[in-house]
Amino acid sequence: MSKTLARHLNLSGASNFRDLGGYVTHDGRTVRWRQIFRSNHLAHLTEQDIAVVRGLGVRSAFDFRGVAERAEALCGMTDVTVHSLPVEPTVVAALRAIAETRPLSKDDAVDVMRDSYRGYVQDNTERYRTLFAHLLEDRAPLVIHCTAGKDRTGFACALILHALGVPDEVIADDYLLTNQFYKRDTSATSELPDHVRQVLGTVQAAFLDAAFEAIDDDYGSLDGYFHDGLGLGQAERKALEGRYLQA
Repeated sequence: MSKTLARHLNLSGASNFRDLGGYVTHDGRTVRWRQIFRSNHLAHLTEQDIAVVRGLGVRSAFDFRGVAERAEALCGMTDVTVHSLPVEPTVVAALRAIAETRPLSKDDAVDVMRDSYRGYVQDNTERYRTLFAHLLEDRAPLVIHCTAGKDRTGFACALILHALGVPDEVIADDYLLTNQFYKRDTSATSELPDHVRQVLGTVQAAFLDAAFEAIDDDYGSLDGYFHDGLGLGQAERKALEGRYLQA
């Protein structure tokens, strides 16, 4: 039986820092603990946080923040190799554009979030393809993050768990754990209405659904996306399983 470890690590300077390990796949294997972590950005880690992350053996970070986001808050660990995979944020800009013509509603926020998730597939698949190429090469424990660690990161982690054969309902539950552990930072959206900011500070099943609907529309199926979009044929899928699953 695999050892059960803490999934959420309560760091002072990072929010929603979680382990993707411990989930059981369709064929009864288990995602290895302490290999793949997810988080919000790593710019505000305390000395104690850094000691914890170093103790986990993390040596690589995969950063989905846009260019300006990253420049404003660089990784606080100089001994971690950061791979920049910029997916430029569009949500706040889109909402501001709507606000110029009429008051924003909660539904506006949901629609813009769903559009953003579709964009991960339609405009940024190459970034996710690069992530999987690294996952096939990099044996060190690693962390995946963006600014909030919930949307760009959440989609990446859902893809990883799907590629490893974790059931859909388990992936959905993992994705929604963000609502339990993410500490909302609304400083960048302070001019938006509270009901809109509340949507932006959470995740919803409808957001992730939008990305997978775009996958079906553009690639026919998730397997088609893995093969044609992410470059994961059968050999690559087997290699991922060999690296990140245990019996």
